[in-house]
Amino acid sequence: MVSAAEARVWDALAEVSDPEIPAISVVDLGVIRSVQVDAQAVRVELLPTFIGCPAVAIMQQQVTEKVRSLALADEVEVRVSYAEPWTSERITAEGRKRLRSSGFAPPEAAPPAAGLEELMVLSGATCPYCGSRNTTLENPFGPTLCRSIYHCDACRQPFEQFKTV
Repeated sequence: MVSAAEARVWDALAEVSDPEIPAISVVDLGVIRSVQVDAQAVRVELLPTFIGCPAVAIMQQQVTEKVRSLALADEVEVRVSYAEPWTSERITAEGRKRLRSSGFAPPEAAPPAAGLEELMVLSGATCPYCGSRNTTLENPFGPTLCRSIYHCDACRQPFEQFKTV
């Protein structure tokens, strides 16, 4: 059961935007693994989307500042954790909606045979602007490891697709 203090932390973290895509929070992105609050400290466990993700240090700083602003304890610890791998399934329904409304195609469900050890690049993706599946993979290497670049042949818009991990 989540304590009232832990609930306050989760609510506050829902206001912390992902540094690369401000339309989605770190909670909706699924990078917050756990929150613990006791009399001495608030501890937050942060799961990076990928090892070497350039946004991790910024997320860690923003989460630390937000939790400190709650004044729940003297110590705030935001620890980067590799206790379990982050997967695209951790993105909430609200997060997927926010990605789409910002022009990003959310990751699609992995086929049952797909392993989590590799990124899944789809030959086509659903356009976040018009919903068409008439899309073409332009480049499997987007601006970050977790995204690919597509072009929609229906509405003629380029867009980024989050890779399924």
